[in-house]
Amino acid sequence: MRQAAAVLLIFIMAAGRSRPQQVGQNTVPGETQSFTLTVESNLVVEAVEVKDKQGNFIHGLTAKDFALTEDGAPQTIRYCEHEDLAATAQPLPAETTANEDVTLYNRLARTAIAPESMENERYKNRRLMALYFDMTALPPADEMRALSAAQKFIRTQMTTVDMVAILRYQGGSVDILQDFTADRNRLLSILETMVVGEGQGTAATVDDASSADTGAAFGQDDSEFNVFNTDRQLSALQTAARMLGQVNEKKELIYFASGLRLQGIDNQAQMHATADAAIKAGVTIWTIDARGLVAQAPLGDATQGSPGNQGIYTGGAAQAVTSNFQQSQDTLYALASDTGGKAFLDNNDLTRGIVDVQQAISDYYILAYYTTNTDRDGKFRRIRVSLAQNQEAKLDYRQGYFADKEFSKFTDIDRERQLEDALMLDNPITDLTIAMEIDYFQLNRAEYFVPIVVKIPGRELALAKRGGAEHTLIDFVGEIKDLAGGTTVSNVRDNVNIKLSDATAAELAKRPIEYDTGFTLLPGNYMIKFLARDDETGRIGTFQTTFVIPNLNKEEKRIPLSAVVLSGQRVDLKEAIYDAAKARDRAKDEAVNPLVQDGKKLIPSVTRVFSSGRRIYVYFQAYKQTQNPAPSPQQPLFAFVSLYQGGKKLYETAPKSIMPSASSRLGTMTLSFDLGVDDLPRGQYDCQVTVLDPSAQKAGFWRAPILLVSQ
Repeated sequence: MRQAAAVLLIFIMAAGRSRPQQVGQNTVPGETQSFTLTVESNLVVEAVEVKDKQGNFIHGLTAKDFALTEDGAPQTIRYCEHEDLAATAQPLPAETTANEDVTLYNRLARTAIAPESMENERYKNRRLMALYFDMTALPPADEMRALSAAQKFIRTQMTTVDMVAILRYQGGSVDILQDFTADRNRLLSILETMVVGEGQGTAATVDDASSADTGAAFGQDDSEFNVFNTDRQLSALQTAARMLGQVNEKKELIYFASGLRLQGIDNQAQMHATADAAIKAGVTIWTIDARGLVAQAPLGDATQGSPGNQGIYTGGAAQAVTSNFQQSQDTLYALASDTGGKAFLDNNDLTRGIVDVQQAISDYYILAYYTTNTDRDGKFRRIRVSLAQNQEAKLDYRQGYFADKEFSKFTDIDRERQLEDALMLDNPITDLTIAMEIDYFQLNRAEYFVPIVVKIPGRELALAKRGGAEHTLIDFVGEIKDLAGGTTVSNVRDNVNIKLSDATAAELAKRPIEYDTGFTLLPGNYMIKFLARDDETGRIGTFQTTFVIPNLNKEEKRIPLSAVVLSGQRVDLKEAIYDAAKARDRAKDEAVNPLVQDGKKLIPSVTRVFSSGRRIYVYFQAYKQTQNPAPSPQQPLFAFVSLYQGGKKLYETAPKSIMPSASSRLGTMTLSFDLGVDDLPRGQYDCQVTVLDPSAQKAGFWRAPILLVSQ
């Protein structure tokens, strides 16, 4: 649950020549920067099948034999290549388990699709088939059935022209486990290593008429937590199609899933985007229902609880079960037909579906041209291909494609889809540099407040003149996942309009922009993925890391301590640049966030770089928990801060004593230090916090490097 207001603060961070310690960021300050020259070309690749009246493939055609137009405008074909698979395809000898050696590649590893180069035509006269396993839509039994079908095909049905790739969608990312290869042992090894999981998240959402009566009370609608999970399966499929688009030849993607049901208009939009991405990348999607032929009980099988509403008497429950099953197959059918493939449904021999894909590709031409329409407007471009000199033939090809669209021409739906895609991609987008700090403070015996601070260099943001005032728009998207269960436990979505004065805007190149928010979490291991997008240019920065919220209740050997915050600035809340936070209850925020006190906010130094002439503030909490509020005074705790350089102590504060709160079961003690470091030489130090409890003979320590630079 999100507790703290979203606040943007702009402050000065001095730059130094030395490499500072980073809590987390995408690039290393001071590192030699390399420059990349990017050249864009509007190359369009079209795969065309040419048959005569008798259905036989026509061979020997060249670029001069084709006439191609785009939106009625003639195009010059720059490249023409004939792919003749039927002439060279020969069945491979059936592989037996006794002859297999699948121990060579018995470890799953991520790779990438290697693009074809002019020097190495590795895909020439090759049939490219990608086996795509959607683990989020495959229960264990169906997953085993799909893997067995793939193994059977590779052992007994592969030919000399077949190259197979293996892709997997699991845990929010698309993994390429194997690039296109003809090595059967390698493919079988990858399939053997794909262990069947528990199939979490495989149950489709159903309506009240077919849902089980679990006796549970009404809870919060989970749609709020699925803001960024909506249609993840289709988004992942879209990502896979783009990955395969690096290869010019025709690609057949075989999608294994136990049905795929769409919910609402948002999914329909994503369905359209997925099909368009596949068509543009030259990918044909063939869907295989891994459930096979299903004989379904009218009210569900033994894996579901018994319905408990009036639908069991009116027939509505049985109708809802049947309707849900049919809708899951309808989506598979639509996905295949929209991309030129077919759906393989209601058949227990899943290998037959792969063979159908194999037999669908045997002979085609690859035509490539540079479009004369260079407008990046996102509109549909209709393609017409015919044979010159009025030759009669039947041509099969894609009828057109959607052009790329400039960010300035994105609609609201396009902008949201761009963020969702970036949030899902396993490879981060680092157009913007992002640094992040994650802290934690105990609220009660179960919950912890987790403030998160994100910093972006102001020089990387674009400014626009609107209404006579400088401003920049930034979109922030964050998602926190529980690593144990793989579920999304919290998220944040903000769009912030930063208005700056002329003087502040001129200094933005030297000032970072800081965004902070907060969450309430339970102890555990988490992964956070955070995105920031400049709404003026569409540039995106991604930050992803794992973090741990410890259970301080179980700390027995040492004094339980919160995260330690190092800061170089305290800012009056009135000086902060607010967006959505203006409408929030500021008093409530101040009560929840321990970094806000007396109307001032402590700004964490994400990079832990401090310049001369500024103070260093150290803030943390210690806890001396008791089962009941202590009726008698307790012994105080003592704390101090030390700075070490080269193993020598160069600075230390006077010890502070503090008493545990008698009214709190946690015994929360807030400790704050103000360090004056003007007399210290510049360089890197180790900052150590020491807390002592003489009565219990316990101690607590925290240590981290910092950097002092000249102003």
